[in-house]
Amino acid sequence: MLLFKQLEITDKELFSKYLSEYNFNTYEYSFTTLYLWRKYCKVEYAVTHNTLIIKKTQEDEGTYFMQPIGYNENNIRDIISELIIYKNNHPEMKVLFRDIEESFLNVLNDILNKDITIKEDENNFDYIYNVEELSNLSGKKYHSKKNHYNQFIKSYNVEIKEINDEKVINDCLELSQKWFDNEKEKTSELVFELQGIKELLENKDYLGIDTMAVYAEGKIAGFSIGEKVNDKMAIIHIEKCDPEYQGVYAYINRTFVMEKYNDLKYINREEDLGVEGLRKAKMSYNPSGFAKKYIIENNNKENIKKCNRVVIINEKSACWR
Repeated sequence: MLLFKQLEITDKELFSKYLSEYNFNTYEYSFTTLYLWRKYCKVEYAVTHNTLIIKKTQEDEGTYFMQPIGYNENNIRDIISELIIYKNNHPEMKVLFRDIEESFLNVLNDILNKDITIKEDENNFDYIYNVEELSNLSGKKYHSKKNHYNQFIKSYNVEIKEINDEKVINDCLELSQKWFDNEKEKTSELVFELQGIKELLENKDYLGIDTMAVYAEGKIAGFSIGEKVNDKMAIIHIEKCDPEYQGVYAYINRTFVMEKYNDLKYINREEDLGVEGLRKAKMSYNPSGFAKKYIIENNNKENIKKCNRVVIINEKSACWR
């Protein structure tokens, strides 16, 4: 029987035990991500068959499982059967899985090869960038970004600070509040993010995250929070800037990568959620590809060995390798 517990920061050690052996392509499987959004997504977890099971509940998507972590070929079939039974007993679960990566999609196809629907979750594809390109901003495709970067350093007396004392933390929180206040639509997601930023900065050392604040003429102009998740990739969790400082976004985007992640190959800047303005901004940095995510529905409500599979794939979307 699956007994779920709400995620807390003290669960980091347990999650590290399971996550340490995995090189996930998407940002969803970082403990920092799960902690940041634990209240908005109502993140819960359970352990069964020595495997970590993560469950989320969101306003529009309902309740669903992420892919199991720590499974092996001997127990995965029993685990999936247990998750299907749980879903069938909980009508709030619209689908079985979300946030599924391609590697686990292959596992599901092998086990549930007659009774699942697979859909690409295109609005939630993660944007993947090349570290070298973001650091150099060279070539015609980065011409405008390089101009914005140069405009910032020429216009202001710029100082970089670590976010490691009360003064800098408070400056970042005040900037976060100002950014939030200027947003026309104050969604519940933004409300939870504002609270989450405070919690990340308060637990910065314990979480092992990287931070940087940018000051212009002695005043906070922007800050960034990121995390190295494996030997190839880092995630940018938070980036907030004051748009009154022309070029600050280009500056912090480039400088944070140069200062913290110049030894890596890729930067994950998360998804665009289908928001046109956010999509335009992320595309302007010329992603090298996308980390796909999939939604899985089990068609058979009684027995996972029956029914025919329906596969719906949007072939136009790029896939990061």
